[in-house]
Amino acid sequence: MANVVLPILGGGVETLSLKQGIAPAVGKGWNRTAYAAAHVVADPFADNDPWLTPAIDWDRTLAFREHLWGMGFGVAESMDTAQRGMGLGWAESLDLIQRSTALAKSGGHLIASGAGTDHLVVTPDTTIEDVIVAYEMQCEAVEAAGSRVILMASRALCAIAKGPEDYLRVYGKVLSGLSQPAILHWLGEMFDPALEGYWGNSDHMEAMDTCLEVLRANADKIDGIKISLLSAEKEISMRRRLPEGVVMYTGDDFNYPELIKGDEKGFSHALLGIFDPIAGGAARALNALAEGNEAEYHAAFDPTVPLSRHIFRAPTRFYKTGVVFMAYLTGHQDHFTMVGGQESTRSTVHLADIVRLANDAGLFTDPDLTAKRVAAVMAVRGVGV
Repeated sequence: MANVVLPILGGGVETLSLKQGIAPAVGKGWNRTAYAAAHVVADPFADNDPWLTPAIDWDRTLAFREHLWGMGFGVAESMDTAQRGMGLGWAESLDLIQRSTALAKSGGHLIASGAGTDHLVVTPDTTIEDVIVAYEMQCEAVEAAGSRVILMASRALCAIAKGPEDYLRVYGKVLSGLSQPAILHWLGEMFDPALEGYWGNSDHMEAMDTCLEVLRANADKIDGIKISLLSAEKEISMRRRLPEGVVMYTGDDFNYPELIKGDEKGFSHALLGIFDPIAGGAARALNALAEGNEAEYHAAFDPTVPLSRHIFRAPTRFYKTGVVFMAYLTGHQDHFTMVGGQESTRSTVHLADIVRLANDAGLFTDPDLTAKRVAAVMAVRGVGV
């Protein structure tokens, strides 16, 4: 039996026995499109200043994408899961997109990649035209690499837009120049505080009207939209109002089982950061859904929800720490080091609860390895020493 010593909220420690996890499934015949937004693996031996200069372990980063493709997922590349705009700049993101897309094309795998405006430095003189040019530059680079575009929310646009009409202008112009339909991404302020008031309104339902206007005006250039507002009610409301031919990709890491399953009026496809650490359980769930086995669907997915809600708890923008911690505990990388030094953004008790919840969800398929790695992290943080 593999045991770990974990801190308890308020002081003290307890011993937890890790159970044998369920073997990962391989996707087959899914009736939902499922993208996993994949993290990057930092190079722990690079002689860099992590807060200033990212260093990527390319072999492990690309191997993780092969892992996701092998289980049936598409890869959503260079999203905020990869610390895009939060440690990873545009230059590194483009390198990642080019490497991943080449690998995807060689294996016939599904990939879509983020294009935004994160290289644009906003000044008092920045104009809407500057935002359009910045978007177009990144979109051209993503399409030149051979990937579908995920049109990411723009901090620059949010900072300078005077109202909904500026969003309509920017998205209309950028989308008109794409060679294949894009996926739009509405990233809520809980993920990125700089995006408060996106679409020209801080009220999500008012903002939704503008977003839907963009979708209707450009439907032939749009595959779908991913919304990340952590509200099943808002997603369902928007899903029912989408123009014909435009699909919903859930970005709701709190309520994904019910949103993917859907109801009598429709369902959501998925583009989720939580699929990175729970890929095995998610693949089992999607297999069951395709087979019409609702009980197995919930048996596979429901135990992962408490873990996801914990990883994505406020401040939600720090969720990436939990994603990478899980990758370390499950053997997909050999260290718990992150781009930007973000392994420090969550408390020791928070990490301990990730271990407890992942254990409950049956995600540790090599408990002995996991136990050694939990002990190493806890020891550095003063637990069990």
